Amino acid sequence: MATGIEQFIENEVKSNDVVLFMKGTPQFPQCGFSGQVVQILDYLGVPYKGLNVLESDDLREGIKDYSDWPTIPQLYVKGEFVGGCDIVREMFQANELAQFFKDKGVSVRAQEASA
Repeated sequence: MATGIEQFIENEVKSNDVVLFMKGTPQFPQCGFSGQVVQILDYLGVPYKGLNVLESDDLREGIKDYSDWPTIPQLYVKGEFVGGCDIVREMFQANELAQFFKDKGVSVRAQEASA
């Protein structure tokens, strides 16, 4: 039986195409890693929901258990765990992130610059 926080996370991940569990908010990230992911998502123009794990110890611990991933931020697309800051940044730098979003049916405003 899922706990309340697991059900909350599951609902957020399933009901939003793109969800970022982060420290702080998209407007005011509270850590550099969360800030980097926000910058990348904003650059690509991807609509997403940011959830501040600092507002709830249950959420901060719950998301780590949910994904079996020890760090925050965590990015989910269409219910699938993508990764944290390093993975998102590597996909972005390799020009794979925009295509990943498109493949998932998520609209992207900007084209990634070719390196």
